[in-house]
Amino acid sequence: MISGKFAITIHILTLLSKFPEDYLSSEFIAGSMNLHPVLVRKEIANLKKNNIVESKEGKNGGTKLLKSASDISLDAIFKMTFDTVNLGFSKNKPNPDCLVGKKINENLENLYENINEKISLQLSGISLEDFSNKF
Repeated sequence: MISGKFAITIHILTLLSKFPEDYLSSEFIAGSMNLHPVLVRKEIANLKKNNIVESKEGKNGGTKLLKSASDISLDAIFKMTFDTVNLGFSKNKPNPDCLVGKKINENLENLYENINEKISLQLSGISLEDFSNKF
């Protein structure tokens, strides 16, 4: 299912790209997003796991990019936040004797696969730097 994780993650990374030499605190980032810093730290943990950012603790601590914004594609960011876009399936097991019911989930799966290919293709051509330059 679609959630706000991609938007949160790209917001964090865009802010970090604007201050490439600085460690930004989760409080500062959260203030830009009007979110609780705990939610920001959760996404930062995922970015650390994927070797996109580094963090340091302490008075002057925070998070900064490990890679150049020009080397990070929006597709890579998308794949860090989702495996795929899934708009959902029926909660009930459809009737296998029904013309539609017997193939609905298979056809939805094919549709979602096609959507994901298009998303990946479009996002792979946009770097974090490209996106960041819009601000």
